[in-house]
Amino acid sequence: MPLFPIAKRTLPYLDAYALGTVRYGIGVVLLLLLLAATEGRQALRYDGRLGAALVFGMIGITGFNLFVWIGLEYTRPEHASIIVQMQTPLTALAVWLARGERPARFTLGCVAVAIAGVLLVVTQGDPLRALAGGDLVGDVLIFLGALSWVIYTLAAGRFAGWSPLRLTALTCIPGTVGLLLANIIAVMLGAAAAPSLATLGAVGWQIAYFSICTVVLGVLAFNAAARLLGPLNTMLMLNLVPVGVFAIEAALGRRFAASELIGAAAVIGALAANNLYVRARA
Repeated sequence: MPLFPIAKRTLPYLDAYALGTVRYGIGVVLLLLLLAATEGRQALRYDGRLGAALVFGMIGITGFNLFVWIGLEYTRPEHASIIVQMQTPLTALAVWLARGERPARFTLGCVAVAIAGVLLVVTQGDPLRALAGGDLVGDVLIFLGALSWVIYTLAAGRFAGWSPLRLTALTCIPGTVGLLLANIIAVMLGAAAAPSLATLGAVGWQIAYFSICTVVLGVLAFNAAARLLGPLNTMLMLNLVPVGVFAIEAALGRRFAASELIGAAAVIGALAANNLYVRARA
């Protein structure tokens, strides 16, 4: 839950490109060591699935990190947390398009309420105001990041026979390579700067948190849940993220507009209601 508040306060030291690269560079090494130790070196092979791992790793890992961290430079952590919750309705729609499983009318109604709530948070009830100051640019980029993660979530079904750990480690490799290439290009174009050792040391505990808690533990637990619960139910479990982010920002002195609180409540309420509805039908 503290991912976005911590990231927002780390970006002044590590730019969006460096944050993603360092985060996954360390995380993927730890994942590979863990995979080799628990499943043997043979688990490090792709066994004919390199192409699929490359596509989903680039979209999910590279795409999510670039869009979200660059977007977070322009917008607020609590906005990011709410927009990321759009992954739930996006997953429902993606499952409909990809597998022909049409969501129930109640679910579609919850999707509509969630979208309205996100728009209320983003615009604070004033669409013209949202177009000023750059916030909308950041919000759109984070939405694209959320969409990237939805596509990655649907990848689990294409890797039957792989453990969640193997899926996580072997898709993170191409994703990390994509982040590194984007970082190198950004540095060459002057859009980013390579961090110094002193800079890395200044945010050492944040890097440890991002690498261990959000990559090794976070992505691994997410993929395990997606395998066990399915993509939609897994996304629904993330409803508590914006609650935690709003609580953290409030504790740090942030004051919210009434429209932001109403919109956040609408999103969380709609997704929670749909969660209960889906479970009741099951």
